[in-house]
Amino acid sequence: MNWSEKITDFSNFLKFEKSFSDNTLDAYVRDIKKLESFATTELEDVSPQNISYENLQEFIYQLSKKKISERSQARGISSIKAFFKFLLEEEYRDDNPSSLLEGPKLGLYLPDTLSMDDIDRIINSIDKKTDIGQRNQCILEVLYGCGLRVSELVDLKISNINFKEGFIIVEGKGEKTRLVPLAHSTAEYLHHYIQNVRNKIKVNKKHEDIVFLNTRGTNMSRVIVFIIIKELTQKAGISKSISPHTFRHSFATHLLQNGADLRFIQEMLGHSSITTTQIYTHLKTEELRDVILNFHPRNRNIA
Repeated sequence: MNWSEKITDFSNFLKFEKSFSDNTLDAYVRDIKKLESFATTELEDVSPQNISYENLQEFIYQLSKKKISERSQARGISSIKAFFKFLLEEEYRDDNPSSLLEGPKLGLYLPDTLSMDDIDRIINSIDKKTDIGQRNQCILEVLYGCGLRVSELVDLKISNINFKEGFIIVEGKGEKTRLVPLAHSTAEYLHHYIQNVRNKIKVNKKHEDIVFLNTRGTNMSRVIVFIIIKELTQKAGISKSISPHTFRHSFATHLLQNGADLRFIQEMLGHSSITTTQIYTHLKTEELRDVILNFHPRNRNIA
């Protein structure tokens, strides 16, 4: 039993039977390839069939020494557990050496969010006189107005926009589709971009239905969207670490702050479990805590 063969089998299992997204699949395979490298170099070519619990512990210890974040370590352990569970179920092994592995205890992760002023500052930093500037403004308006993942944004299709009924069809993780309401202002930005900017571009035939295109007429990459946002954030003088996902977090947080039901937010974000969406209730709890500390009479200094 060699590593490359089993990693390929594992990858196919995650893709076709578990319907993992490309990004998640890549992360899991990357983690197991790191284990393969460790097993073949540091452990004198130990195979997936012979690697032991102690070997896995040593691998995780070596990772921790490289100052890899606790969140990345936890993800790596999840990948390892999934890999050896797969080998056990497929009868490549008769035991699971990863069953007793424990990941680092992670604190509550509260995502960064942008205030309305932050969002306005970033959008106002765009040169809207250019076609690229108008495209970039539309990208930010859709990220924030619809709460999309960056992968969903770059794959958005014109045929999935219903301007008349005011919604878009989003193709999300695991090939799941959902309907996301399209606010009037967001619809206007989209319509303007498609009619006045996109229609000027000579579109590659394979990308005729893609909304957001680069100057070569093909769909934009996730990396380019990250770079655009990073440059605009710096131009706006905002010191926070901002990514496309920050606009998604801000979308959910602002909805909750303004009274939206958590179940509706779950549907719009495309979360399969309400527990994932509940992270935003912690953000609201922090906000309420600040209100109490700042305004409750018992917390005021007595002169």
